[in-house]
Amino acid sequence: MRRRMKKLGRIAMVLAGIILFLLLVLCIYLYQVAKMDPPPIADKSIETRQRTEPSPAFYTLGPNWFRHSQSGLFELYVEGKDFERGVINGKLTKELVQRQEDHFAAQINKMIPSAFYRQFLKYFVGWFNRNLPSQVTEEYKREIYGISLSASDQYGYIGTPYQRLLNYHAAHDIGHALQSMALVGCTSFATWNGHSKDSSLIIGRNFDFWVGDKFAEDKIVAFVKPAEGYGFMTVTWGGFIGAVSGMNEKGLTITINAAKTAIPSGAATPVSLVAREILQYAANIKEAITIARRRKMFVSESFLVGSAADNKAVIIEKTPDSLDVYDPNSDHIICTNHFQGASLLHSEANEQQLKESASPYRYQRMEELLAEAPKNTVAQTVQILRDYRGIQNADIGLGNEKAVNQFIAHHSIVFEPKKGLVWVSTAPWQLGSFICYDLKKVLGLRGMQTDQEIANNSLAIGPDSLLFSPQFQAFQRFRSYRQRLLDGGSVSPDSLVASNPTYYHAWVLAGNESKKIGDCAAAISYYKKALTMEMATLGERKGVEAAIVDCEKNK
Repeated sequence: MRRRMKKLGRIAMVLAGIILFLLLVLCIYLYQVAKMDPPPIADKSIETRQRTEPSPAFYTLGPNWFRHSQSGLFELYVEGKDFERGVINGKLTKELVQRQEDHFAAQINKMIPSAFYRQFLKYFVGWFNRNLPSQVTEEYKREIYGISLSASDQYGYIGTPYQRLLNYHAAHDIGHALQSMALVGCTSFATWNGHSKDSSLIIGRNFDFWVGDKFAEDKIVAFVKPAEGYGFMTVTWGGFIGAVSGMNEKGLTITINAAKTAIPSGAATPVSLVAREILQYAANIKEAITIARRRKMFVSESFLVGSAADNKAVIIEKTPDSLDVYDPNSDHIICTNHFQGASLLHSEANEQQLKESASPYRYQRMEELLAEAPKNTVAQTVQILRDYRGIQNADIGLGNEKAVNQFIAHHSIVFEPKKGLVWVSTAPWQLGSFICYDLKKVLGLRGMQTDQEIANNSLAIGPDSLLFSPQFQAFQRFRSYRQRLLDGGSVSPDSLVASNPTYYHAWVLAGNESKKIGDCAAAISYYKKALTMEMATLGERKGVEAAIVDCEKNK
């Protein structure tokens, strides 16, 4: 018996050794495939140049400049060839590049507190993005590499600065693919001809992408004059060259809206870089479609493209396998988070999105709001983007995903392409003032060496009155309560519902708190109240119903 046990022990040790060896081989393999060598650069002389600070918080490097405006928005102008643009961008915005990565890493640590799982995620992302460099144009790889030279050394355990910044450009896609992120429930729309007061094209959008409050603190309004292509502007953040909302000097605009997607098998071109290429190289809708068609993506996305040349907007609907163009043949268009074109409308993923998500409800609310603005203006567009009510003006609580304004927007933006004007929101979310920029005028400020306000203050739109209301103060309390719960603390159930009484999620949280302390009767009462309200998704409704069943078993 003892001899048999020794034999089994030796076999177990051999098996353990084999498993450890295989794990080591796997780690080495993942490390090797995840390696991303920076692109070769023939002339690196720009690296030796340093920024100057003519006045506090105003930096210049040659004709390029970076400043912090009175509105709270950061403003950046860069020009030149790809690597040169990247290096200059990084040097001018160095503090924001590093701070943005700090915020991103901190949020990841909150979402995934386990160091083991974060390490696993690192290898997963490395494997998933193993082919990413081959899917990104040399121009954009060189530009990203240039910025990465100013990145922090603090995160070497994640990867090299270049590897990290390149991967961050695919973060939206990976998160969207793995979670079908409700944090990307964006809304955009456009009006033109008879639906606009002066017949001009007007486009509005909320970019509802949330990676923690701090991530949205340092928005950059970037103006870029590349050596190739058209000058353009985007709303961005430190270290990011992709486009999520932007307009070029030809009056071509682009905004992105996530759609339901299956889990992909490998990397392709990040959505934001497809949008950036369209923004930089397309002058009209036809050219935008051509660019979108030649790029392979690994998630599904809607690109709302507006064009001064065509005086209308369309939606390019793209999946990893197909592309459709939705043209309403009307004088307005709405884009939430589902497809509308004939070839994708009845796809399995889209049918599921229509059935389970907040997208169709938000779309219907947009139809109501546009019907109330038959001769739309920029001011009315801002008012629509700020709307927080439900269908037929129902009170669905502040922060509901079914509302146009979900109080999570990284930014909100309005374009008037024929005039070259753009309005960008200031904090908090889209409730602060909308600051107006004249794109051609700003691009013409090449070589600005003296700090000055570049916005057109006479066209600014003031803050929303909601900011000064008791309702908003109560909502701020609700958010602080919710954060306390996320941080592992506790909150009185009555305080939760009192802070946002018409929002179903406040009642769900109250139910969770009651359940946690063993008061199942109270938990069931809170959960049942939540079910009578406008819940955002079918998944959340099923989750609450399951919680009620669980509570009833344990009463």
